[in-house]
Amino acid sequence: MVFNYFTSSNNVSIRFGISACAEKRKKGSVILLGGRKEFMEKYEETINELKQRQLDVYSMDWKGQGLSTRLLSNRHKGHINNFSEYLEDLNYFINNIVKPVAVSPLIVLAHSMGGHIVLRYLHDYQGIIDGAVLTSPMIDINVSYVPGWLVRSISRLAVNNGLGHLYSIGSKGYLASKKNFEGNRLTSDPVRFMDEHRAIESNPDLALGGVTYGWLAAAFDSIGILLSRGYAEKISSPVLIISAGRDRIVSEAAQKAICSRMLTCRFVTISGSYHEILKERDDVRNAFWKEFDAFVNDLLGVNQFSLFK
Repeated sequence: MVFNYFTSSNNVSIRFGISACAEKRKKGSVILLGGRKEFMEKYEETINELKQRQLDVYSMDWKGQGLSTRLLSNRHKGHINNFSEYLEDLNYFINNIVKPVAVSPLIVLAHSMGGHIVLRYLHDYQGIIDGAVLTSPMIDINVSYVPGWLVRSISRLAVNNGLGHLYSIGSKGYLASKKNFEGNRLTSDPVRFMDEHRAIESNPDLALGGVTYGWLAAAFDSIGILLSRGYAEKISSPVLIISAGRDRIVSEAAQKAICSRMLTCRFVTISGSYHEILKERDDVRNAFWKEFDAFVNDLLGVNQFSLFK
């Protein structure tokens, strides 16, 4: 992957990458977007698999993570002021870097927080993306131990009192010593679990810790927008939501509910998967690729029967 940077509207640097497949005849282009904490190096295996499918790959590190500009002096704090900043960066990336050179169709593959942002993008910028595949999209957050309304209230209160830059309760910086596979909530594959940590060992600047109250408040505000009446109903691009049946990070029920409200959405659950479907065991990933390939073939008109009829 060839890396470069663009400058966002609020004058911070956003890192992006382009990786072209070797085939002369290309089937299309994929914009690969990770979740919170993630960075492009984590998806090297997925990028190669997309290229093997004759697809060019475009990707970026979200503002405040990866090697894009961090927004606070403590670079381990996951922070954003408003999710609209993510949308603005994505729109610039697509219109100024991807679209001028991309082969159609233009498909988004996005995970977790990335999937949330993509749904908002599909609502706000109609007709640009030909289709989107979302793995474990963050439609709503599973909050442990305390009611969700209380976490929302505390986060908003902290921001309103000038404390949005502080770690939220239970959050802390990235600790290399805490990379324990046992008991993790992300994947059941011990080798792929280490992909993120191996990359951070090579470049510690990639590390990111927990979220601030500011990030949490911004996330809940954006969830409120996404779930508002009539919002999902205006999303017209074909969407495939692939849910993780054993997800404890985000809500599977919320994913299924929003899919039922969209004009053209297919919902699939991979029952044995934890949150990070693309970092799971081979059987889970094979199930994902079967759905992804069928979706792409549908966009290309290869399938005899549409998945969305």
